Amino acid sequence: MFESLSSKIDKALKTLKGQGKITEINVASTVKEIRKALIDADVNYKVAKSVTDSIREKALGREVLIAVSPGQLLVKIVSEELTELMGGTKEDINTKGDPAVILIAGLQGSGKTTFSAKLASFLKKQNKNVLLAACDIYRPAAIDQLKVLGEQVGVEVYSEPENKNAVQIAKNAIEHAKKNNKKIVIVDTAGRLAIDEQMMKEIEEVKASVKPSETLFVVDSMTGQDAVNTAKTFNERLNFDGVVLTKLDGDTRGGAALSIRAVVDKPIKFISTGEKMEALDLFYPDRMAQRILGMGDVISLVERAQQVFDEEEAKKLNQKIRKNQFSFDDFLAQIQQIKKMGSIKDLVGMIPGMNKMMKDIDIDDNAFKPIEAIIRAMTLEERENPDIINGSRRKRIADGSGTTIQQVNNLIKQFSDMRKLMKNMNKMGKKGMPNMNAFGR
Repeated sequence: MFESLSSKIDKALKTLKGQGKITEINVASTVKEIRKALIDADVNYKVAKSVTDSIREKALGREVLIAVSPGQLLVKIVSEELTELMGGTKEDINTKGDPAVILIAGLQGSGKTTFSAKLASFLKKQNKNVLLAACDIYRPAAIDQLKVLGEQVGVEVYSEPENKNAVQIAKNAIEHAKKNNKKIVIVDTAGRLAIDEQMMKEIEEVKASVKPSETLFVVDSMTGQDAVNTAKTFNERLNFDGVVLTKLDGDTRGGAALSIRAVVDKPIKFISTGEKMEALDLFYPDRMAQRILGMGDVISLVERAQQVFDEEEAKKLNQKIRKNQFSFDDFLAQIQQIKKMGSIKDLVGMIPGMNKMMKDIDIDDNAFKPIEAIIRAMTLEERENPDIINGSRRKRIADGSGTTIQQVNNLIKQFSDMRKLMKNMNKMGKKGMPNMNAFGR
């Protein structure tokens, strides 16, 4: 999302690199470029002016330490200001109540239904007993979509397909939750293609009847300043508690994320990337500021990994690696785990410096597909013992996977090299040298 903005801010900050000290002239030039970068990213003009004025004021008022260059100091100030602009600190959702009710609102196409299922999955992992309530009575197949997603994440969906009263459905869902020991009810409401009085009145009535502990406004970040204006209108009628930014993996300039807090004065609570149910993160303003400045977000990367990787399975895999028994089946399982963490492009953005290194490389989420196809075209024996894969077997695997013999050869060679590396690491460990586990202690 922030590729263009990151690149422009980095270019602006480079004008200070090599300077001996901060002066009014070189700060003015840098701040002007930062403001232009923010406006180009679709940040509200008043917000962009306010934040850059603050950066300029703080930069001129700071003494430059001997060990810190002016450029480094300004990076720190910009990071602090961007963090403050986006809310300063993370804010959690309120799940108190018996049951707690979370009301989801937004325009049609913003990703409300998908987010509702993602949130249900997120809360379920915290051992919360969740119920999804299908209250979108207008959009064709909205109830079916929620049921499919609910089944995918293992959460019950309450619906009344014949009932056209959203308020009554929501109230009945809460009664159902009480009878079935559900601690949280997530109410997915209807959206419209544009704001209209009928829509606003209905969502107001739903909120008044269910008295939610949390009301979240879901906004498509790809709509830029329109998203901010829509959020403002909804807030005036609903007084929601927080914002959810969806489609952050899309081709968007990111201005909504940077200015929505300042304009609406409500915190961003979640960010969502892609369609995968695991691709939902709590919003940390400081981490997002670091990503914008190309510093990555290793903490979020580790947290995502912890969510999808099973500790017992990791121990079994470690034993296999120690015994040099790592197979193509194990490799395939690791690919599935990585895919659960979200889009590859998003994961790369969390690694410091990787965005700059790979800015000219198109990172495709389908990159794993040929590898998976090749492994699945192998017999069980071939996956366990790749050494038996001769020329005729390679041709059969290539034909069966829809790939070329060269692609099959490349994968087998890369896998063989990886196993040799693992074997050498094990030998080093047995000789008293640091082994793979030692790095994690």
